[in-house]
Amino acid sequence: MNLPAITACFNLLATILLVSGFIAIRKGNTQRHAKLMGAAFVASTFFLASYLTHHFTAPELSVKYAGPDAWRTPYLGLLLTHTVLAAVVPFLVIRTMLLGRCALAGDTVAKDKHRRLAKYTFPIWLFVSISGVVIYLVLYHLTNSWELAQQSLQK
Repeated sequence: MNLPAITACFNLLATILLVSGFIAIRKGNTQRHAKLMGAAFVASTFFLASYLTHHFTAPELSVKYAGPDAWRTPYLGLLLTHTVLAAVVPFLVIRTMLLGRCALAGDTVAKDKHRRLAKYTFPIWLFVSISGVVIYLVLYHLTNSWELAQQSLQK
């Protein structure tokens, strides 16, 4: 089983659902928006479960960047930003979704709070989802980082 690829797929799915949910709310389709954002939350939850399973069951397979030196600083900057924001996303998403649920029930105060918080939550969540896919691509497909990690296991 290739958990890193599965993890990246969950991130990609979350990205697609997030963008679709954004489009739905821009078109005024609140019910569709709620369903898509709920599905994005599920995809992100499966991502987290897959990511944690991989890192706790096979820590020896953690992949360190081994690409071109010119990419190192941008990659590490992306990884740092991704990691810090990823730690915040669950709290933002859960709070935003709870407010959205109250808004769907007719609470106008919650609706205003949901809209204000979503203006921050959405771009952060989207960035984390997209950057997660980019990090996977860099480590497993665009550099020889994965091959070097496997070689170090064989020694």
